[in-house]
This record gives sequence, C-alpha cells and structure tokens, in this order.
Amino acid sequence: MKTRPILIAAGAAITMFALAGCVPNNASTTDAAAAITVDSSATDCTVSAGTATSGTLKFSVTNSGDQVTEFYLLAEDGLRIVGEVENVGPGISRDLVVQAQPGDYFTVCKPGMVGDGIGRSSFTVTGDKVQLAGDVQEQVDQAAVNYVAYVKDQVGQLVTGTQAFVDAFVSDTPSPDGKTAAELYATTRANYERIEPVAESFGDLDPAIDFREADVPAEDEWTGWHRIEKDLFPPTADENGGTEYVPLTAEERTYYADKLVSDTQLLYDAVNDPDYTVSIDAIANGAIGLLEEVASGKITGEEEIWSHTDLWDFQANLEGAKVAYEGVRDIVETKDPDLVKTLDERFASLQDTLAEYGSLNSGFTYYDELTTDQVKQLADGVNALSEPLSQLTATLVG
Repeated sequence: MKTRPILIAAGAAITMFALAGCVPNNASTTDAAAAITVDSSATDCTVSAGTATSGTLKFSVTNSGDQVTEFYLLAEDGLRIVGEVENVGPGISRDLVVQAQPGDYFTVCKPGMVGDGIGRSSFTVTGDKVQLAGDVQEQVDQAAVNYVAYVKDQVGQLVTGTQAFVDAFVSDTPSPDGKTAAELYATTRANYERIEPVAESFGDLDPAIDFREADVPAEDEWTGWHRIEKDLFPPTADENGGTEYVPLTAEERTYYADKLVSDTQLLYDAVNDPDYTVSIDAIANGAIGLLEEVASGKITGEEEIWSHTDLWDFQANLEGAKVAYEGVRDIVETKDPDLVKTLDERFASLQDTLAEYGSLNSGFTYYDELTTDQVKQLADGVNALSEPLSQLTATLVG
C-alpha cells in the first residue's frame, strides 16, 4: 500500500545563504568563523578547520575544480543537511553561513552536483546549546529549505547509483566497484526509500519507478525497480502462480533499464526545479508517511517479495523519517518537549532493534529468514514509534 503524497507548494528558489535555526553566542563568533575556508577541487574537499564553537559559523567555499560544485554541512547521521551552498562555478567563491548547535557533523563537496560527493570529513562543534534564531516563521522557512536540499541530495545520489545498477543489470557483469546488479539492488534503492513520499507527490513517477506487481492495474505496464527485481531474483513456479518464470531477453533488460534511468531523471528534474519547495506540514507528514510505509509493506515482507530485502528498505524509510523529524525537532520542542523526548527515545529504540539484524553497509537478514517472534519484535517497535509520531504535524502547525 502506498502512502498519501507529500504536499508540494510553489515558492522562491533556494539561496546559497542557509541558516540552521540558532543564534550566535556573541558577536565575535561570526568573525572567528570567517577563518573556516573550503577548497572544492576535482579530487578533494579541504576544510581549514575540523572544529568550531557553537553559534554562527561561516564557511568560505572556493571552487578550484573544473565543474560546478556544492558544499554541505551534514548532521551526525551523514544524511540531514544542516546547511549547503550550491552552484559554485569554477574559480568562484561563495559563503555558507549556518547556526550550529554543539555536536558531530560532516563536511563534503559535490563536484558536478550529483552522486554522494567527495572528501567527506568529520567536523565537531563544541560549546553551549544556543537558542533558535528568528521568529517561528523564519525557523519554519529554513526547515523547508534544508529539507529540500536533503531531497535534492538523495535524488542526485539515486541518479548515479541507478546508472551503475542498470549498467550491471544490462551487461550481466560486475559494475566498476566489482558488484553485480543483484548485490547493488537493495543498497541503491535506499536513496529512493528515504524520500519516497516526495516521489509519490509527482503523479505517475512513483508508479513507474516503484510499483510492485500486485499494485499495477491490469491495463498498465509494469516497470521500475520491482520489475527488474523479479528478473534478478526469479521466482519458482509455485511462487509465480504455478507457471515457470521466463527471464527477460537482452532487449527487454535494456528497455526496462533505460525506462528506470529516464524516470529517475524526471524525478531529479522535478526536485531541482527552481520553484520546488515543501510546506512544513508536508515535512512532518512525510516522516509519518515513511513509517506507514514500513508498517504496510516492509514489516509484512510484501515490498521485496522476490529479493526479500525488506529490512534494507525498512532502514532507509526509518532514516528518512528521522531526517524529516529532526529537521523540525527544535521547533516542536518549544511547543511540546515531552513529545520530543518520547520521539527521541523511540526512534533510538527502533533503530537499536533493527540494528540487531544488520546494517546498510554490512547487509541485513533476509526477510524470509526472520522468525515470527522477530517480525513481531520489529512490528512492536514500529507501533511504539508510530503513535507519538502521528502527533507531529498537529503539534508543529497547531
């Protein structure tokens, strides 16, 4: 079952000047932070300092490479974007100003503005927690800016990952990193699963990219990830309704591969449209929707019926929900600190439970290898988080 689409609204283009919703400790912080320089070259992302004091931080980004580049300050999870400056042309310098709380972060550059970036390095912010900057509307606006940047980053990584995946699928030989299409299948999909409600908002794109066989109306063509999944992990006759599965021909493989690449590119173009933005309630509803995806498909084993890689999807959905939540967390905390405390605890508890079965890096237990008790344990964790998470939107906009 698919979740309801995330709401999209037209708005102004994202600027390079991003704030994370805090205020500086003192007036000298900005001046001190001006010493943080970033050199984005073709091969590295060199940051002049690995630590800073909480408050206003300024990164002066210079592009010494030959492609347009981006620079990101990422949260501790390596996914949520705290601030980003994009469209930095060769030979150009631009500043990123953020308001950062104490904690662990990552810096990364992205020459070409697609893929997962280069030169990722740890960055630590010390000092005291600082208050939210600006009025509530400014905080809401900035949360939307940061979430859009995160969506664009995930879809950019999906574009390059999908191309590597289909290259291996069509050629039936290892990709440049030595992995076959079957090995790349689950991990490549993670970028899509983290932002799935966004894809669902664009009409026919999600059905073309991610519909399961059972979801497709009889009169429509079945394409996308799960069509390829069935060919990579062919079912037995019993699993295929009593008939032998007929593998795709070379021409059919190329057709479905090209269709997946082109549909993914359409998604990339849509989220990179200058008028694309999201409303604050859409971010919160997106977090709720991603957990509903877990409950309706992943925890039942119905999403990846041929590959049984449902826990990979589960992990990506959980990460996407947490990114959306943490993007508005500080705003919600001013309204209902008890709800934030509960959500923090239950996100952590569910992640700990899921980690008992693996990780995206090392791989997970296949769904058909889980016992009934293990499935119930995971389902209980999802239910425990779903109830307080369902309150997020009303608390945020109420």
